[in-house]
Formats: sequence, structure tokens, C-alpha cells
Amino acid sequence: MTFSRNSVLASRHEALGAELGEWNDMGVAWEYNQDVNDEHRAVRSAAGLFDVSGLKKIHILGPDASAVADHVMTRDMTQITAGRSVYAIILDENGGFTDDCIMFNLSPNHIMLVHGGGTAMQQVQKSAEGKNVVIQFDDDLHDMSFQGPKSLEVLNSHTPMDLENLKYFHQQATTLFGHSCIISRTGFSGERGYEIFARGEDAGPIWDNILEHGRPQGVLPCSFNCIDAIRVEAALLFYPFDMDESNTPWEVGLGFAVSKNKSGDYRGKQACLDSIGKEKIKVTGIVADCDSAVDADAELYLGDRKVGKVTAPNFSPVLNQSIGLVQIEPELAVAGTEVEVRGENITCSATTHDLPFYNPTKSNRSN
Repeated sequence: MTFSRNSVLASRHEALGAELGEWNDMGVAWEYNQDVNDEHRAVRSAAGLFDVSGLKKIHILGPDASAVADHVMTRDMTQITAGRSVYAIILDENGGFTDDCIMFNLSPNHIMLVHGGGTAMQQVQKSAEGKNVVIQFDDDLHDMSFQGPKSLEVLNSHTPMDLENLKYFHQQATTLFGHSCIISRTGFSGERGYEIFARGEDAGPIWDNILEHGRPQGVLPCSFNCIDAIRVEAALLFYPFDMDESNTPWEVGLGFAVSKNKSGDYRGKQACLDSIGKEKIKVTGIVADCDSAVDADAELYLGDRKVGKVTAPNFSPVLNQSIGLVQIEPELAVAGTEVEVRGENITCSATTHDLPFYNPTKSNRSN
């Protein structure tokens, strides 16, 4: 299979038994020749290394870079100083989801937007019309995510920066194992962790060194199937599976990512604010009475009435539970509601559960 985007780490994934599958136009390692549950446990007890270079990186360069970024997203970019980043939502003109991203303020006049499979590039280009900026898509900049409680211990002695005191959603240009990179205190796991952005020529040696120095402590290379499992535990949503253009931020629990007092305009702003209090669904969790993951897109019933759907199921080897993220009628999105899950392969009872399932204080992620 050929892909329009390629990671320089592809041969390493194949050597680990991966048959590359497509995500975001790139060949990614959906599974390795090892038990994905072992990967899952490694992230929770030691650390796991992911190649997430399939995320798209967009540079916004020039005097109007901050203004363009501010118009693209729901957060107030004027409050994000150089060296910081922020999770943000990208809306369409109707106030519905069209993407989410992390916006990095790398330096004056240089913003980097990192996003998944949505329309961020198109939205950036529209917001950049008439502005003094240059927009660059960067596929040589690779992204490795190193997540888990031992991530700091493994990396700390191999970089000259003060990694221990790097704050959540901050980043710094540095070297790691002697190779140039940017280390960011971000991730998609619910654990303390780091994203490492490096050019293609540096990504391979960094990947190899992390595994070499981390294996004695239980570090494993981890697949995309592992990402999908750990993010459900941590209740981290994935566009377009858990939310799409039909949803507002308030429906999917991401109202925190909207700066309600932001004075600047952004696409879909009025429609977004007008939708407060008009939620048709809410995102919450379920614990299913089942010894495996329920079906994706299974329907939820209260008696004979359909009341919602499963968007992201998983059987957690850490919690030893069948869990899932669901969209459900707002009045039922309270812990303890008993529902029936009806899927193509599995039908069972379930009980709604507060989010996140794992580490509700987020202490590992923020300390």
C-alpha cells in the first residue's frame, strides 16, 4: 500500500511487525507483533512511545500570525505567550465542530497548529485572507509522543533543558540525545508525558534512543490501537468519532475550550455562544456488563426508547471493565443511569459513569 504522506519511522514500525494502515493519509502502525494490552499497561505503569507524525503541522508565519490563529480558534490567543500552547476547538460558520487542535506559540510571529483529520488548513487559509502571513504545511516535522509516569525519568538526563520544571502546555526548543527538537508537555493519554517534534533526520535516532534507554524500565513502542484504548480511559475525545459538525462544544463537554470573554472574533462565534443551554445530547461514559468491548456505534436504550449511542468502546485491561464514551440525552447524562446497549454483535446492560474513567483528578497529567 502506498501513502501520500510517510513517516521516516515506517521501517522501524515494520521491523516491529506492523503492517502499516492509513490514517490522515499517512501509513501508521495500527498494531505491532505484541499484545496491545501490554502496551496499554506500559503507558500506565512505565511509559509508551508513539509515532503520531500523522498529525498535520501547519506553520503560520508573519506579523499577523497571532491574529490569524486567534480567528481560527475558540481560545483567546492573545493570552498564549511564546513558549506556551493551548488546546482549542475549530468551528464552522454554524458553530459546529470542524476540527480540534493544539496551537503552539513558538516565537514572535510564529504559530504552529497541530491537528488531526479535520478542516483546520482550510479554516486557516480563509482566516489568512488579506493578512500579512505565510501558511506552510510541514511534513518533515515528525511528532513522537512519549507518555507515562516514567517519561520524565527516561528523558531527563539526556536533554540540557530543565525538563522537570516544564509546565503543562509549555514547550521549548532543545536537544534530546544530542538531536535538535522541540519538547512539549502535552499528550493524549491522561498521564504525564511529552511530545517531541523533530526533523526527519533527527526523528529516527531520537526514537531509537528512547527505546534503548527506556526498555530496562518497561518502556514499549505503542500502536495506534493502544492510543485509542488509553484515550477512552482518560475521556479524551477524537474528532470526528466523538464529535462532529452536528455538535456544539457544550454538548461534548468541551465548553472549557471556549473563551467566553474573548473580545476578538472567531469563525462561528455568535452561533456557538447562542447554542449555550440548547444541548440535544451530552457526552458521558458507560460501564457495560460485558467481558469485551461493546460495538462501536451501538445504540443505547431506556426501555423501548433510543436515548443515545456509543462513540468509543474499549475493554480496559487496567480497570478490568468494558467502558465506552457515549452521546446520550442530556437528562440521562448523570452517573448511575441504567441503560441497555444494543449493537450488531453485543447486547447487554450498562450504567452511566462520570468521566474520566481513569485518574479523575488528572494528577499525573498536570503535576
